[in-house]
Amino acid sequence: MNREKKKIELSTTIIIAGILAVVGYICGTQSSKIEALLAPTIGLKGDYNKLDLSSVENTYRKLTEKFDGKLDKNKLIEGASKGLVEAAGDDYTTYLNKEESEDFSKNLNGDVGAGIGVELGSRKNLPTVIRTLKNNSAIKAGIMAGDIVTKVNDEDVTKLKVGEISQKIRGEEGTTVKITVLRGDKEKEFSVVRAKIDNPSVELNIKGDVAILNVARFDENTGNLANKYAEEIKAKNINKVILDLRNNGGGYVSAARSLASLWIDRNSVIVTEKQGDKVVGQERASGNNILKDKKTVVLINGNTASASEIVAGALKDYAKATIVGEKSFGKGSVQEPIQINDDALLKVTVAKWYTPKGKNINKEGIHPEKEVKLTEDDVNNSRDPQLDYALDTLK
Repeated sequence: MNREKKKIELSTTIIIAGILAVVGYICGTQSSKIEALLAPTIGLKGDYNKLDLSSVENTYRKLTEKFDGKLDKNKLIEGASKGLVEAAGDDYTTYLNKEESEDFSKNLNGDVGAGIGVELGSRKNLPTVIRTLKNNSAIKAGIMAGDIVTKVNDEDVTKLKVGEISQKIRGEEGTTVKITVLRGDKEKEFSVVRAKIDNPSVELNIKGDVAILNVARFDENTGNLANKYAEEIKAKNINKVILDLRNNGGGYVSAARSLASLWIDRNSVIVTEKQGDKVVGQERASGNNILKDKKTVVLINGNTASASEIVAGALKDYAKATIVGEKSFGKGSVQEPIQINDDALLKVTVAKWYTPKGKNINKEGIHPEKEVKLTEDDVNNSRDPQLDYALDTLK
């Protein structure tokens, strides 16, 4: 009886093992088809049929056969990945290698080490100074937001990625780097000394009875810093606020929500994310809107982009602030950073975002209620007519 039972158990084990082997083989060889079948039922989108890369393999084979020199396989794979992502045709969907990924993370959080104090971005496919950090080398040398960086130490960098250019600009503290920029139709050269960059995302200045809240970017500390300064504004019984978002290139949407929540009623929609016509997410106001009753002016310009446009758009739609300055950049899409092989990063556009009144500002930007220009001559002579107008408005 026991012997018979053991035989049955052994037979059953063999049958189960065989079934598992077959299932495992099918899953391994037909994984893309299985994913394609299951994706709609679990809420995933995309084409899960494998991409036919035989032509790429053929190119690689011919290259190795004919190329007179050494080939670095890792660089070839990286180049193929970059080309694949770039072919999507979206300026904000990019492949970043390990070094570029690290730079992206550091830039986002203001940890740039020894540099010159500029934030670079791609504008019209050209490396452009989005913002110069106050009290740092670049602004003291005369480099301005809007300058197109053409050369670093006489090397043409117009075809390089922003991360690659940043690496060339950075270096040992106390050393000098030569930066060539195009400003309008004029080329200008600057010799800038690298220094340690100290760059908090939020700063508060009190000017008379007006609090000026300058938000440089939206990083992991922005919400806490903004809330701390809002409490300080409230404690000092200041009832007039200027929110300066000029040259703020964006950052985390969650940080934008935290900032906007200082003015907007709890649970009100700050931004809606859509894929096509389908709503895939919303950010709603949280907190106790400390600044809700403060008379507020928001300053924007052509380099105000992404998360900073979310804040400006929400405050404008809810009539919580007067928008002053120049039309914002117009980046109405949301990117998700995805870590992939060997610490590379895929930054991919996953949705478009809409203001509380349902407006997508992509390429159109947010238009100020009062347009005030800031010219090169103003900057060169330390004038700020946009800030002056905001201060006059709050009198």
